[in-house]
Amino acid sequence: MKKALAIINPISGTGSKKSLPELLGRAYSDLPYELFLAYTKEAGHGYELARRAASEGYDHVIAVGGDGTVNEVARALRCTQTALAIIPKGSGNGLARAVGIPVSTEKAIKALATGRRISIDSCEVNDIPFFCTCGMGFDAAVSKHFAEAGTRGPMTYLKTMIEQYRVFQPNTYHVSFGEPDLEPFDTEAFVIVVANASQYGNNAYIAPEADLSDGLLDLALIRPFGTLDAPLVLGDLMRKRLGENKYYETLQAREIIIERGHSGPVHIDGEPLDLGTKVHVRLLPRSLQVIVPA
Repeated sequence: MKKALAIINPISGTGSKKSLPELLGRAYSDLPYELFLAYTKEAGHGYELARRAASEGYDHVIAVGGDGTVNEVARALRCTQTALAIIPKGSGNGLARAVGIPVSTEKAIKALATGRRISIDSCEVNDIPFFCTCGMGFDAAVSKHFAEAGTRGPMTYLKTMIEQYRVFQPNTYHVSFGEPDLEPFDTEAFVIVVANASQYGNNAYIAPEADLSDGLLDLALIRPFGTLDAPLVLGDLMRKRLGENKYYETLQAREIIIERGHSGPVHIDGEPLDLGTKVHVRLLPRSLQVIVPA
């Protein structure tokens, strides 16, 4: 009989997880799997649990938690035959939304029990794995200050956005590519993002045409705009219509290098890190197996 492991982060994300063992047990009772449960105890524990499961030949590992938990598990399962499954319990749920997994716990478990396996691309930025987006500029500044805030939640995020918009200054970037037929260029940008998936999470579509399995990265640029245009840019982001916005530009490549005059925050699937002046992103085609709704 095949084996499956559910890795539950008891403190991450949103909503209670007390009923999850019973719900999972019920869903798996008629499936040809032996189901095991594990709870994370600290940062990095989910990665270790998932890596061990992959080495022991588990069919799939279910990540239960927010984006941080999902990323830990996904990083451990890259380039293995063990698939990632997700029960999203976070605020953004970027990868779950990108592959069509419902945010409702009951619906996600049902989709998992009847799902199918696909292969998606993954990425690395300065050798750090990610799956949806990494970027610099305004969104990275917001991500950094939100992570440092004393509270979480949508109101704190909105407050952080307003505060950062008042003080943020766009930077100039030099962009080059691994492909010789693509010309390097310099650009000033309010936001510059390398996307594997179409959205950050929360249905905020920074790269509407991005595809997780097309073997390409999407470079998404939002050029500086006036205050009066801010609601329009934000509205197009949420309506999946940035491609029609005059401040937006996009192109595709397999390898993208972004250089800037000084180091600063880079968000990697929503998590802020301080990286150097050179950010090198490359794609690993179809390197992660994921269970998605049938």
